[in-house]
Amino acid sequence: MPYMIETFDKPDSADLRQELRPIHLQYLEEQKKLLLACGAKLQDDGSTGNGSFYIVDVDTREEAQAFIDGDPFTAGGLFERIVIQRWRKAYLDGKSYL
Repeated sequence: MPYMIETFDKPDSADLRQELRPIHLQYLEEQKKLLLACGAKLQDDGSTGNGSFYIVDVDTREEAQAFIDGDPFTAGGLFERIVIQRWRKAYLDGKSYL
C-alpha cells in the first residue's frame, strides 16, 4: 500500500529551496519508478514553494522514510517537518480503485 509524504519548509527558506532544486529534480528523476504523484506546495500567490507532497509506491514505512531521507531537500536541511502516512488509492486520474 502506498505512502504519502508531506513536508513543510523551514521559515524563510525560499533561497535554499531554489539552490537545492536542480539536484532535487535529478533525484526525483532517478526515483520516478516509485512516484505515483509529487509536487511542491505553493503559497497562495502560486510562485513560492513552502513544502512538498509525495505519494510513493512502497511497501513499508521504512522504504518511505528511506525515500525522503535520500531527497536532497532533506539532506540540505530545507524541511522543518516531515509527515509520513499510509495512503489508500481510491481515485487516481479519474479512475476508481474502490
